[in-house]
Formats: sequence, C-alpha cells, structure tokens
Amino acid sequence: MERATQWNILGEHLVDENRHIRLSTVDVELPDGVRFTQYVARMPRCAMTLVLNENREALLMYRHRFIIDQWVWELPGGYVDHAEDVAAAAAREVEEETGWRPRAMRHLVTYQPSIGSLDQPQEIYFSHGADLTDTAPDINEAEAIRWVPLDEAVAMIDRGEIVGAATVVAIYRALSLSE
Repeated sequence: MERATQWNILGEHLVDENRHIRLSTVDVELPDGVRFTQYVARMPRCAMTLVLNENREALLMYRHRFIIDQWVWELPGGYVDHAEDVAAAAAREVEEETGWRPRAMRHLVTYQPSIGSLDQPQEIYFSHGADLTDTAPDINEAEAIRWVPLDEAVAMIDRGEIVGAATVVAIYRALSLSE
C-alpha cells in the first residue's frame, strides 16, 4: 500500500498538564497546504480485565460516571503506574475495585479509543476465574459488583447500560473467541 503524504506538525503548545492528562494544541499543515490548530489530549495507559467465571459470566461494576451523568456497568480497571507491569496493574485494579483476585492474566487486546484527538492506550486482559478475597471493594469505585452472563452483557450494551469502550470491546472480543 502506498503511503499518502504525512501531515506536517508545525508546533505544539502545552495548555495544561497533571498526572492524569496532558492537554496541548498542535499546529498542523495538511499535504495540500491547509493549516489548522488541533487540541490533543494525552493520557496514561489504562489496563482493564475481563474476568469470566466457569458459567461464562463477566465480573462487572455498576458506577456513576459524572462526565456523561449516567449510571453504567463496566469492567474493573484503571491507570497503570509509571514502572508497573501492565498485567499486574490490571490484576491490582480488579482486586482493589471488586474484592476479587483474578487468576492467570492473559492479554486480550490493546486499542486506542479516540485517535483523532486522544492518545490513551487501553489494554484489556482476560482472566478465567477469580477468587474472593478479604479486600473490601473501594466504595468510591462501585455501587454494586455483579457476575453478568455474556449474553446479558450484550443486551446491556444494546440498552445503553454498558457504554464504555473498554467493556464493549472486551465483551464482543470474548464472544468472538468462543465462537
């Protein structure tokens, strides 16, 4: 496949930065000479885990997402600390947020959720099974924790109860692996 001419990056200017996001504007010139300024957000790598039990039920959390002002079901997960192993981070997040410790972790898929203006690598791991621990789930993370059959999770996507990209990707990826 022949490559098209790349865009010319003329400069990048920092707007704001903290440990969760780096927001900048980037001045760009297209191959035809058109110039524009694009906002770009860069966020840390995130790791989520799809835990399935022996009944092919997914471990999901019910939580309020204030940005969209909606209660949703989603996978446990979160930011990967700088030097942390991604699989270890994914397992840590499951235990902290749900009280369940995933068994063997296996990489399922890596993707970028919105490559037009956001750089935020998302890594989804898979664990067949988990063990309940004495760790109390973080009350700031979830209102409820539930094992949901995969076919019900698909229906929840259709009803708008699951809207987060990582959970949607993981549920459909799990279905494709089982066919």
